[in-house]
Amino acid sequence: MKKIRIAGAGCTLVAALALAGCSSGGGGGSGGGTPAAKDPTTLSTSDSPMGKILVDGKGRTLYLFTSDGKNTNSMKCDAECVKEWPHMKGKPKAGDGVQANLIGTTKGGGTPQATYAGHPLYYFADDHKAGDTKGQGIDKIWYVVDPHGKAIKKAASSGGGGGYGY
Repeated sequence: MKKIRIAGAGCTLVAALALAGCSSGGGGGSGGGTPAAKDPTTLSTSDSPMGKILVDGKGRTLYLFTSDGKNTNSMKCDAECVKEWPHMKGKPKAGDGVQANLIGTTKGGGTPQATYAGHPLYYFADDHKAGDTKGQGIDKIWYVVDPHGKAIKKAASSGGGGGYGY
């Protein structure tokens, strides 16, 4: 099979059928068949200094809020809290390292929030790129989530951000 390189596509194509798997962004990629960006609603796991953690399809870290408890239908993170800790909306799909039977949503009013092992899932506003874990351990109530849906309480090596206690 003949390999074809398309300038700016960020990947090498093997025949015309592989075109659908290429990224059209100009980000340069690593070449050699780099897949398109994953669907952001797909949960998967990623390696971190704290071990394997739950991330969305773009590699953004997901957190749980211990005050929510497990199998909750009413989140304790109010409107002011959600500015700093936006929730993951809707029901995501299971990706690598994730147990599909642990994925769910809250049943409260408004937009359903994604849950994993009964815990509502949140992002931290100061995490700006894939792999950031600046929210880890804030106020000893916000933690990254392991593949089994449990809070990882080990400190992040890069340190956390300021507090936002609830």
